[in-house]
Amino acid sequence: EVGFAAVRHLYDKARDADDRPFFLGASVIHPHDPYVARPERWDLYDHDDIDLPDVPTRDSLDPHTRRIRRGVQAESIGYDEAGCRNARHAYYANTTYFDSWVGALLRTLTETGQLDNTVVIVTSDHGDMLGDRGTWFKMSFFERSARVPLIMAGPDITNRTVPNACSLLDLLPTLLDVGAGGGSWPELAGAPAGRSLWESAAGGLDPVDETTCEYMAEMTTHPMFMIRRGRHKYIHCDTDPPLLYDLEADPLERVNLAGNPDHAELSAAFAAEVGERWDSDAIRERVLASQRTRHLLHAAMASGDPVSWDYAPARDAANEYVRNHMDWNVVGPRYHLPARD
Repeated sequence: EVGFAAVRHLYDKARDADDRPFFLGASVIHPHDPYVARPERWDLYDHDDIDLPDVPTRDSLDPHTRRIRRGVQAESIGYDEAGCRNARHAYYANTTYFDSWVGALLRTLTETGQLDNTVVIVTSDHGDMLGDRGTWFKMSFFERSARVPLIMAGPDITNRTVPNACSLLDLLPTLLDVGAGGGSWPELAGAPAGRSLWESAAGGLDPVDETTCEYMAEMTTHPMFMIRRGRHKYIHCDTDPPLLYDLEADPLERVNLAGNPDHAELSAAFAAEVGERWDSDAIRERVLASQRTRHLLHAAMASGDPVSWDYAPARDAANEYVRNHMDWNVVGPRYHLPARD
């Protein structure tokens, strides 16, 4: 449905008389659990070629990973090789399904003559552990959960890979730079979090190779914080031992360096930085207050006639197509590509 609406919107933009720059966000679900896929996508992959997750012993896992395993019932169910292979197969198939819709949008931009002046960004809000460490879904700062694609294409964007760490918070200032067309954008009430990636996308050097993250949702009783700087990732939670990984030497994040005397100075520096950046106790109190408010609202909405706050775009079929009450001499050329005078 999202893909169909996005394609139609691109055609509408190409046919209307408004030549201002536009923004289109197409947010899709796939790939995501539940791990099922249509046969035509599933059959693109050989089932025997699907890789299996790396599952360490339970005793070697950190407390947060063990909480996730209990929360998703992975500990009670146990490791199921056939189930893991099926889930991964479906996830890869749905990744291809998503990719086909990206292709459909690019073809539409080409057919409507808009590709050469459009910046396209493909990204995601989270990954999926897919059985690694014996866990599933997200809810952690490990690479399979927190690392997502960020692909940019369009005029003035160079064809290369930038290894620097960045964040989804960087999207807003980047889009503001895109919209400004190289100029300055109007002053905002508050400076947006993050940094613009536009100069780096255009071939410039990015002096920043770090990002920070916060997590205060499922499987936690206290806030979790992460600092990624260069090759190192540091994870802190008040109730858990700290985690420090060297992602170049240990991409699977199996060796916690936080307790290693050779890395004591680095670990202490990260711990001090966490204390300077975040007030964990104050954040926890705000989260609990928000939960109490939302529980109250949920109970109120559960009685009587509930109101859905989900966005519902207005549709006017009487005027969005060519109808008899319209002046065909006006609307006919509008619904023709390329446009006719």
